[in-house]
Amino acid sequence: MPERVALYLQDAHDLRDGLEYARYAEQRGFEAVWQAESRLVRDAIVPMAAYAAVTQRIKVGSGVINNWTRNIGLLAATFLTLDDLAPNRIICGIGAWWDPLAHNVGIERKKPLVAMRETVTVLRRLLAMERVTFHGEFIHVEGIELDVVHGRREPRNVPVFIGATGDQMMEMTGELCDGVVLNYCVPPEYNHKALELLEQGARKSGRSLDAIDRPQLVVCSVDRDHDKAIDTTRSLLTQYLAQQPHIAKASGVSPEVVASIQAILGWPATHEQIERAKHLVPDDLIGRITASGTPDEARAKVAEYRKNGCTCPILYPVGGDVRLLIDTFAQA
Repeated sequence: MPERVALYLQDAHDLRDGLEYARYAEQRGFEAVWQAESRLVRDAIVPMAAYAAVTQRIKVGSGVINNWTRNIGLLAATFLTLDDLAPNRIICGIGAWWDPLAHNVGIERKKPLVAMRETVTVLRRLLAMERVTFHGEFIHVEGIELDVVHGRREPRNVPVFIGATGDQMMEMTGELCDGVVLNYCVPPEYNHKALELLEQGARKSGRSLDAIDRPQLVVCSVDRDHDKAIDTTRSLLTQYLAQQPHIAKASGVSPEVVASIQAILGWPATHEQIERAKHLVPDDLIGRITASGTPDEARAKVAEYRKNGCTCPILYPVGGDVRLLIDTFAQA
């Protein structure tokens, strides 16, 4: 059987190039293409619709949108619309977002577990075409439903995944969701605890760990030149370790390294600042938490994530030849 593999696109490539990558990944047997929505740079929904429109079989996922900035009715209607465009090919990946970005746009992320539970619960009921009344701490709806007059009225097959990093969110994902989007910039052994927490959550809803799909984001820089691939990844890690503290914590990077990088980078970080700070990211860290290097080196590292519980690596090409990355992991 072919191994499951997916492609992750963020904002490092021109959007029209992304359409070509999605088509090429489909041709080479990739299972899915996931579109990021992280910094204030690229919305996930528009690219997802574009990928769905130019492909025939590949699944299209949000990896991940947040649960704070879209009203629950709009969120459900958005994924119903995407499913109209690509029936049974859409995946909703959703996450709790992160500070300081959320704070800087005026959102107070209080009680993130409660907010996420309410979002997933109501979203799934709406996509099941139920009429929903729900009064929680964050979501208040009265007798709403997806008001389809023209088109399919049957329940929609849109799996819901949480992009979980913290322990409590991971356990809740196992309880509530079809799957988890495991984070990137973590070593393969990070997954051991994640699997334990997912299994604990799954038992609460009468399921086993095997019922929880576990795709994982993997930073992947592939080049025939080992040093060039490593240098490309170093630039990405410099930015992520400084600006996304939950990833820095999960990666096991020392607080001293993070603080040194943060002292150089502003918000948003400039190319010049990243170049000044990237020497602080050691080679051994790049090798430990990413799949970077030659095609053989990248394949070997991705295999480690599979052995540690990842069901489908979602490969994030941080630069270089994206077609070479796709060819490196091609299944068709």
